[in-house]
Amino acid sequence: MENGPNPVIRTVTMLILLAVIFAVHIIGIVLLLVATIDNAWWMTQNVSTDVWFRWVQQGGVWNHTDLPSGTSYPQVGVWAQPVSLAPPAEYLQAVQACSVLACIFSILGVFVFVAQLFTLEKGQRFTISGVFQFIACLCIMVAASIYTDRFHLNENGWYGHSFILAWISFGLTFISSIIYFVLRKKTA
Repeated sequence: MENGPNPVIRTVTMLILLAVIFAVHIIGIVLLLVATIDNAWWMTQNVSTDVWFRWVQQGGVWNHTDLPSGTSYPQVGVWAQPVSLAPPAEYLQAVQACSVLACIFSILGVFVFVAQLFTLEKGQRFTISGVFQFIACLCIMVAASIYTDRFHLNENGWYGHSFILAWISFGLTFISSIIYFVLRKKTA
């Protein structure tokens, strides 16, 4: 009579699980980097805007320009009373900072994940990686939320693929952080 699953099957199952978690983490990092770097948070027929610059198509050629100030970027709250008197640069800097921090925390999380596999005892292995992923999740959520709430309020256009990738990476980093916390409990 056997007293549980075969140790080889358990080991192979755990290795497959770790590989899947690692792959989800790497996919999240790639999506965060693309969302932060690529130039498609807001699109129109002739304009492509990200959190760093704006590209305008003139005569079939895309020209790099600075982000505009004015109606597309927040000056005062939309409501009857001003929500904030902060200049538009502060909202934009918050989006930029949160996007970069999400990338940094997610990259640190993958390095910590690999280091924890070999250094910490069972039950403690994945807590720090989960915390880094959760912080990355919160950072990209804040960046995308501010961008949604404060930018391009009265413009005709659509959110580009980088903006969509930011929200997808939010979901992936959230799922990854939850998996790390659940995996920590399973290995305890």
